[in-house]
Amino acid sequence: MAEPEAITDPADPRLSDYTDLTDVELRRRREPAEGLFIAEGEKVIRRAVAAGFRMRSMLLTAKWLDVMADVIADTPAPVHVVEPGLAEAVTGYHVHRGALASMERKPLPTAPELLATARRVAILEGLVDHTNIGAIFRSAAALGMDAVLLSPDCADPLYRRAVKVSMGAVFAVPYARLDPWPAALQTVRAAGFELLALTPAGADDLPAAAPHLIPKAAVMLGAEGDGLTDRALAAADRRVRIPMAHGIDSLNVGAAAAVTFYAVNAGI
Repeated sequence: MAEPEAITDPADPRLSDYTDLTDVELRRRREPAEGLFIAEGEKVIRRAVAAGFRMRSMLLTAKWLDVMADVIADTPAPVHVVEPGLAEAVTGYHVHRGALASMERKPLPTAPELLATARRVAILEGLVDHTNIGAIFRSAAALGMDAVLLSPDCADPLYRRAVKVSMGAVFAVPYARLDPWPAALQTVRAAGFELLALTPAGADDLPAAAPHLIPKAAVMLGAEGDGLTDRALAAADRRVRIPMAHGIDSLNVGAAAAVTFYAVNAGI
């Protein structure tokens, strides 16, 4: 256990992991390159630690010391105690959850490694919104998906916003990148999976497709608005859609993912 240290200078180099957290482009480049990610809030920090991620440091305000006392006692990482105003000056936003932790990333598994033991996987193409990524991982964890595979241009699941929205579910569901895209979809098919593309055009209704009876199912989801690309659709074995009422033609991709994940595991 490291003794918590008070820091009063926002330019202190010990706080460098937490600078400019609202600069998406900067953090998107910096965090993977430096092998770190930021866990925000008590629950997310605890789940990151429980998932085996090594803590680099913690930043928190004094009133959170008691709440995080057991976590602090179990880590040798430095603990930086700051005033709320200094936390905002460093991070670029009001840290209302009171505690942040800089965590060390783990090496990603390969797609074949994940496919070897999975029966239900989600495949995401071109999802760049971190909120959607986080919501999909939360649904994937809750509804029994074994893994998530991402096209190379998908957003980082360990970006702070994605981790926060997922409530730490990104630590519970393993994921890998599928590259090259979309040629690597053949890797999924070769592992025995049937590729189901979620799209409103020329598709079978999800209940009629009975995806829960498919031995190995891979659900393909595209970006908000645009959906799956023509190349991804061409690689699918079957197109499915969620039947809707009242003239509604689509759902938010996070909601659509949740419905489909339930269908491939339990049937609807």
